[in-house]
Amino acid sequence: MAFEQWIQQKIKPITAIAAALVALGLASHWLGQTFLQQGFYIIAAIIAGVPILLRAWSALRMKIISIELLVSVAVIGAFIIGEYDEAAFVTFLFLFGDFLEQKTLAKTRQSIQTLADMAPTTALVVQPDGQTAEIDVDDVVPNQELLVKTGAQIPVDGEILTGRGDLNEASITGESRLVAKENGADVYAGTILENGTLHIKATKVGDDTTFAKIVELVEDAQDTKSHAEKLIDKFAQYYTPAVLVIALLVGLVTQNLRLAITVLVLGCPGALVIGAPVSNVAGIGNGAKHGVLVKGGAVMTTLRNVDTFVFDKTGTLTQGKTTVTTIHQDDPTGLQYAARLENDSDHPLGRAIVAYAADHQLLNPGLKVTATQTYQGLGIAAQVDGQQVLVGNQALLKQYQVTMTPQQTATMQTMQTQGESLVLVAVNGQLTTLLGISDQIRPAVAERLQELKQLGAKQLVMLTGDNERTAQAVAAQIGIDQVHAELLPADKVKFVKQLQSEGRTVAFVGDGINDSPSLAQADIGIAMGSGTDVALETSDVVLMQSDFTELVHAYGLARKTVGNMRENIVIALATVAFLFLGLIVGVVDMASGMLVHEGSILVVILNAMRLIGYQRPVKKIKENWQIAKEN
Repeated sequence: MAFEQWIQQKIKPITAIAAALVALGLASHWLGQTFLQQGFYIIAAIIAGVPILLRAWSALRMKIISIELLVSVAVIGAFIIGEYDEAAFVTFLFLFGDFLEQKTLAKTRQSIQTLADMAPTTALVVQPDGQTAEIDVDDVVPNQELLVKTGAQIPVDGEILTGRGDLNEASITGESRLVAKENGADVYAGTILENGTLHIKATKVGDDTTFAKIVELVEDAQDTKSHAEKLIDKFAQYYTPAVLVIALLVGLVTQNLRLAITVLVLGCPGALVIGAPVSNVAGIGNGAKHGVLVKGGAVMTTLRNVDTFVFDKTGTLTQGKTTVTTIHQDDPTGLQYAARLENDSDHPLGRAIVAYAADHQLLNPGLKVTATQTYQGLGIAAQVDGQQVLVGNQALLKQYQVTMTPQQTATMQTMQTQGESLVLVAVNGQLTTLLGISDQIRPAVAERLQELKQLGAKQLVMLTGDNERTAQAVAAQIGIDQVHAELLPADKVKFVKQLQSEGRTVAFVGDGINDSPSLAQADIGIAMGSGTDVALETSDVVLMQSDFTELVHAYGLARKTVGNMRENIVIALATVAFLFLGLIVGVVDMASGMLVHEGSILVVILNAMRLIGYQRPVKKIKENWQIAKEN
């Protein structure tokens, strides 16, 4: 075992020595030194053949008939019939091809190395006396105070205690623009403080940081096989033994050992085996570089087949940065009660109410809240200072049999027509306050959705818990095909199932938190998450910057990657067909066949490497979008 490991560690020098011996053999042939020529070829074949033979034996112990076994049998046969030059060329070309394959595969995995190189290694810990001490980043513990200076990396995930600065978050979002942050803001390990000085409190350290999870996710994804890879692996289980049987039959029928050995060499499925994995690795690496985390080759294949995109509204199609824009109230205490109930909520509408109340000195934490009951998708009911308070939508009020006056109904309809989301506040069974909350649509969403259609999406659907009028107003602005409003999370899941029952391949795009049931039900779950834990764990694809440009890039990349896999499979099969046809007509021998075989492996790798530079076809789609708008 130790010898086998030592040999595999010395593949590069072994390949170089074999190359030199083959060159000396060729030189001896030109000089007419037949004895030296044969000697050089024999030594070259033995030196290069040992690692191949060891790999074949290792695979056999695992009950696997590998490509190395085919080559080993062919080389032993070549020695038996005295074709030492063929044995030398075949073993050297196999090792040289393997060397080039590893070099080019390393190039496709460069995105992972780039991410790993971004990892911080040290941190400045603030001591009790105010001094700082530099320690290894692995020694940082939660809640420690750290100092980050201009130009330094944020060592761990944390919260800014004091200071202000502009951060380059390319390692997290894939976008190198600067983000201004100050007291209370979250910061992430691996991001760079371009200017300013920060004191931060460590919240997540080591493998728990967002950056560490991203690296782990992309590494795991590149090792996860696509449907095509699994199919090829299964095919290879039968194909390789079949080649051995065919070669044996050829030898028995023709009594031509050389011909049988040549069949073994030409039948090696190297390009077929490597073609799909290298496309998968390159495609996932490209996505990581552009802020798109795709969890494996199988996800890439399914994403390519998506024909229906389903979107949540708040926080997905819109920015989730909601503000109170309209207030109609009969009693000013209604807004105070609503702000008190929503103070512990993470819902975008609730945050907007709390922010408005805080800005207008209406937030009163001293109000006593009891008997709180949350209704998913409806709102909150509670006793506030002895008053029964409802904060939510129309369905919640209907459940508590709260009625509206004709004037309130007309006001509500006007607000909805303007595209505002409504929060209704009822106190002791009477509707007292109507709050209109607006959420800005994400920049360029309409153009990005058009790009999805240009790339192959057949239908765009919005599922939202918001009211029908507001949902329709938003959909009309951005070009959504189908809208379903006033839905509970369970209702969204039902709609996804219904689309799937119609034979559609569905991608659900949500925020990765409230929409986790739909993300799980869809064929592909896509989280607009900026690296949140829930987004990383519950979805198949994470858009790190929560940008629809990343969504278009992911969809186009998936289609390009799967297409590239198919190209490589065609190249591999065409090569095998060409080699056997050449053998039949007598223009291909063992050495030339191995040369073509190794060349085909390089071709499929180089073809896959084109994915590293993939960019979405912006110019063409922009032109089509302009034409669509004019028409």
